[in-house]
Amino acid sequence: MSTNTIQNYIKAVLNNMPTDWINLTTHRLDIYNEELAKTEFINNFESLFNANNSNKSTLEALPTAYDYIRLGHPLSSVLEWAIARMHNLKPEQVISFSSQSMPVLAVLRKNHLDNKDTLITYTDKLPEHFNTELLKRVYGYNFKLKQVASIDAIPKCNGSVIFISNQSQVAKNKIHKSIDFYLNLYPELGSVLLINGEANKDYISDIQHVRRREAVAMTPNDTLTALTAFACSVHFETTHNNKAKHKQSVIEAIKIITGTTGKPLVGSSGLSVQYAIMMGLIDDAQKTHPEKAIKFIVPINCYGGTNDQARRVAACNPNVAIVDLEVDGDNDMVKSIDTVLNTIAKQDAIPYLIAEIPTNPRVEVPDLEALKAVLNKARKTPSGTTAVDPVFILDQTFCPNIQFLKEGEILSNGKAISYASGSKFPSGGKCTAGYCVSNKNTQGLMEKIETHLTLCDNEATGFQYEILALQMPSMNQRIADAYTNTREFISYIENTLPEAKINFVSEDLAEHGFTPSVFSLDLPTKGNNEEEKEAYKRQLNHKLINLMTTEIPDESKYCVSYGQLKGCYWTIPATSTQGTTKEGDKDYIARVALSPKMNLEKHKAVFKTFADSI
Repeated sequence: MSTNTIQNYIKAVLNNMPTDWINLTTHRLDIYNEELAKTEFINNFESLFNANNSNKSTLEALPTAYDYIRLGHPLSSVLEWAIARMHNLKPEQVISFSSQSMPVLAVLRKNHLDNKDTLITYTDKLPEHFNTELLKRVYGYNFKLKQVASIDAIPKCNGSVIFISNQSQVAKNKIHKSIDFYLNLYPELGSVLLINGEANKDYISDIQHVRRREAVAMTPNDTLTALTAFACSVHFETTHNNKAKHKQSVIEAIKIITGTTGKPLVGSSGLSVQYAIMMGLIDDAQKTHPEKAIKFIVPINCYGGTNDQARRVAACNPNVAIVDLEVDGDNDMVKSIDTVLNTIAKQDAIPYLIAEIPTNPRVEVPDLEALKAVLNKARKTPSGTTAVDPVFILDQTFCPNIQFLKEGEILSNGKAISYASGSKFPSGGKCTAGYCVSNKNTQGLMEKIETHLTLCDNEATGFQYEILALQMPSMNQRIADAYTNTREFISYIENTLPEAKINFVSEDLAEHGFTPSVFSLDLPTKGNNEEEKEAYKRQLNHKLINLMTTEIPDESKYCVSYGQLKGCYWTIPATSTQGTTKEGDKDYIARVALSPKMNLEKHKAVFKTFADSI
């Protein structure tokens, strides 16, 4: 197949592509088959290519490419497919990243766990912020570096060979049997990794998992730039000339919204920020308490990405362990934290505590004064010395308007860091970026966190800064308007179907600023035993969601998101956000996310139809 044939087809696809390919930041579950998550889109796209069919209607009918856009999306899949075609590779052997560093770290991580050597070679230069000392000391990775005059000069290696090259075009690599991984660096866009040879196919899923948890795929906007350049055989033209201006605007907006004075950090996603937080804290612990074990305390049923990433970090470091924390339902978060911190003090270990407020999906807020007391409580080790103070890492994605860390507020004392996923209210669902801030006592830690955010090349992109600069000034008002809709919808459900259990903040909490616009709905059930009751309830969840998305297709979507600018999103946490959570800790309930702009009366009417049918 000629290069021109592929380029001409890509041109036609770009001319007719659905707007959702560039605009959506969350997957649609109604066109998503989890068992075929990484293959179905490309298989169908390949069929369209073979038929030379680039009609908009057929492109719109393609299934969801990946379950999260940060892992991949239609445009990144098309870019990877096109590059694979040029090199006679399978599409899954080509993986794009927004970061230039993370593809290398992905290979190093697997080889670290497999106890396998890695040789990193390059002709020109390494990724800009590559830091050998940190990668070996903090991440535990083992590798050798060698600059070579050409590919032919690469020496033999008993392990994996990575070859890094800087590119200004989507160029065709010279596939060489001595190279296992080709990493092409694209200025301001990210990178593309080519996995060479049948012997390396086991790396594919591991590398994709790094992209899923610790990084993001090349963003839709930047992928479009790459695809356009590829289709026309021209050099990349980046369009983020105002990045510094937008970044400064975002930094100031975050300070105002959070009430903090230190420098905020903005990453390519919430999980990119969380990864930098974890690695920065490990780095600091190695310097300040080199002899002590590190304990990351994580809620057992929190968002699957948080849960999974924490365990992945611990798997790479023998001095890091995960401690489970029971936080909602029948468990009191404050009591659980007190118990866990007392235990860790007896172990003379370092406690890093990750928690969501409100919790997800049950939208619970702990007694904040009691939480403050527990976090600031003095504890002793068995030898009588003062235990290491905990660092409280707060995920406040559901209420980014609350100024937890502001001077005089609940988390202004002690050591606290808060972060939020920018794909929710900060951007209104228009990009995946995330950010974090600190109170006055942890500003020194933020320097470590920034070091690792930079090392991983996971800072927000120019386009992400542009979106945040546009959306963040209106965020608090959108939060208030969405809460008003949510409270009204909940009141209607309570009157229409009083047997249903709704998890949401109390009106008293709302008066104190906790105004989320997401709630969970535990529908009434029936059956002769617990198994029948659970099966019936799960059936009802799908019945409700199907009815809503069918009757109100322009607004009600089967999606996993929150903070969107318009409409209403429905999901079941156990099958979406809690994908990697242990089965017994999953929540098979409906989670509903409302927006500032939606036809609330229509949603009430459809819910009434549902309630009357059961």
